[in-house]
Amino acid sequence: MLPARRRRAGTPVTTATRAVAGLVVPAGLVTACAVLPVAAPSPAPSPTPTVLNGPKPTSFAYLRAPRNVGRGDSLIASQRTLVTQLDIPWGVTFLPDGSALVTERAKRRILRVGPGRAASGELTVRPLTSIEGVYANNEGGLLGIAASPRFARDRTVFIYYTTKLDNRIARLRLVGPRPEPEAIVTGIPLAGVHNGGRLAFGPDGYLYASTGDASRAGASQNVANLGGKILRMTTAGRPPPGNPFPGSLVWSYGHRNPEGMAWDASGRMYVAEIGEAMWDELNLIQPGRNYGWPKVQGMGRMAGMTNPLAVWRPEVGVTNGIVVLGHAALITCLRGQRIYLVDLGRPIDFASTRIVGAGTGEASIRWRPAAGVLGRPLAALVGKYGRLRAAIRAPDGSVWLTTSNRDGRNQPVADDDRIIRLTLSPAALPGAVGDAGGTPGPTPSQMPSQMPSPTPSPMPSPMPSPMPSPMSR
Repeated sequence: MLPARRRRAGTPVTTATRAVAGLVVPAGLVTACAVLPVAAPSPAPSPTPTVLNGPKPTSFAYLRAPRNVGRGDSLIASQRTLVTQLDIPWGVTFLPDGSALVTERAKRRILRVGPGRAASGELTVRPLTSIEGVYANNEGGLLGIAASPRFARDRTVFIYYTTKLDNRIARLRLVGPRPEPEAIVTGIPLAGVHNGGRLAFGPDGYLYASTGDASRAGASQNVANLGGKILRMTTAGRPPPGNPFPGSLVWSYGHRNPEGMAWDASGRMYVAEIGEAMWDELNLIQPGRNYGWPKVQGMGRMAGMTNPLAVWRPEVGVTNGIVVLGHAALITCLRGQRIYLVDLGRPIDFASTRIVGAGTGEASIRWRPAAGVLGRPLAALVGKYGRLRAAIRAPDGSVWLTTSNRDGRNQPVADDDRIIRLTLSPAALPGAVGDAGGTPGPTPSQMPSQMPSPTPSPMPSPMPSPMPSPMSR
């Protein structure tokens, strides 16, 4: 067991290179994504998945990249700055007219961005409202935002914010000169760090929220505590049918500070999570599962814990936002000042215990091929825009990223903070807008009044860990 080592999310830590017993590193996977066509994932995680033949145009394997590709910049088709001079833009949600609402964490404002353009070519920006009672303490403040799937009718958005008492989720009806938030969930633990804060509507029409452990690691393992969890709720803030713990909002637990959520075309939920001093994580979320924190970080071997799909060192990570475009996951990094492009092009077989790794020391990355990660995650935009926070799919199929260079952990330039628009190559298929994270699924009115309970799926086999299991950051 390693001694506990703590660091703040943006504070450099040097981790000595360790020998890894039993780590399998096939030739060709260390420096590039695999080049063979891949099968599409099955509709649900299964030990005997159904395989659909042929690559998908949104799979990186489809590009047949040369084996010496070490970074993913060649997979970006276009990039453009849409907005400049924002102040810590944290959450983004789109409205039916194509405009976006953006939260500014410390200024407590909700901005309306677009759909019009200024003479400079940038999207227009105007303050919409500010939220009273927000306490912007270090990582806290006005955080996530998600528009109601029925926004055209109810004019309602949902916001996640910090007060002096707690983190809370509120609905905000955007009518009148001074909209007032109506709290629907209170008592989420708060601290100067690890507040979580992402909101998104899932394909099932319910509202999901990510919460941090608020620097109280034990809260993550307590299902009666709302800290260190993924929550699932109705628009009234109540547990919907199908939640794994009766009468509880908790969907999954054992998280440290998850801040990115997205779904693929099959309805599988992916979460990007800020870890401790050893590993940041990409997790596939299944209801009722325990994701390990603080007992395990990264790839562990402890019974009952669910392993990540991929992990990387904080020096090249501090993972924050995520978008899924077909079989391509795009993950933003704060400290690492980059994005990772992850090919999710395999059917999922949790029975496999194989771990593949690349890099050493502070540049280490590990992933599980049979759990859906085809090859080494590829870095792109390294250092180009600074700290990258939110990621969301726009209605036109592009990806919007926000920078976070005014949060006190970087040296901002005159244009910071920014919103950047990316498209990946190859682009998502026309008509595929509904299959990526950030795109609302069916509205609650389209859902059955009683949703069936989630279908039980096999527990992932505990993975042999190349590192000692109990770790903290």
